[in-house]
Amino acid sequence: MPSSPKAPAEQIDARLVRRLAGILNDTGFSEIEVEHDGLRIRVARTLTAAAPVAVAAPPVAVAVAPAAIEVAAPAPVPAIADGDAVKSPMVGTVYLQPQPDSPPFFKVGDTVSEGQTLMIIEAMKTMNPIPAPRAGRILEFLVANGQPVEFGEPLAIIG
Repeated sequence: MPSSPKAPAEQIDARLVRRLAGILNDTGFSEIEVEHDGLRIRVARTLTAAAPVAVAAPPVAVAVAPAAIEVAAPAPVPAIADGDAVKSPMVGTVYLQPQPDSPPFFKVGDTVSEGQTLMIIEAMKTMNPIPAPRAGRILEFLVANGQPVEFGEPLAIIG
């Protein structure tokens, strides 16, 4: 006897939602959305609640109960040292060195001049230099080499 196709609400796999929530924790992203065969799942993190939410594409909407998903607490926000934060102007992958086998552009404690390249953000296969907005000393790097970053995310502190 052939089985009838399941309704979109029955096709949601809690393991997939947990894996998407894990990606949020691993990358620091605030939300992720996946769509496949008319089923759309969006998992988002807010500052007040760490529970992800899943929604199916119209006409059927499904909310996964927060108790059904085990999500670790969001990663602690690093304390920002006194100084000016250099923020990401785009979404992409940050690189702290010009080539994989090269030394980093700068290290914590180095002095920079306004306009010097601090790091590179790769976005859509284009390498975008991130210049120092002002002269000063590198107090802290808030990202690691090869880490994905979001628009407006603090990257470094210049004091």
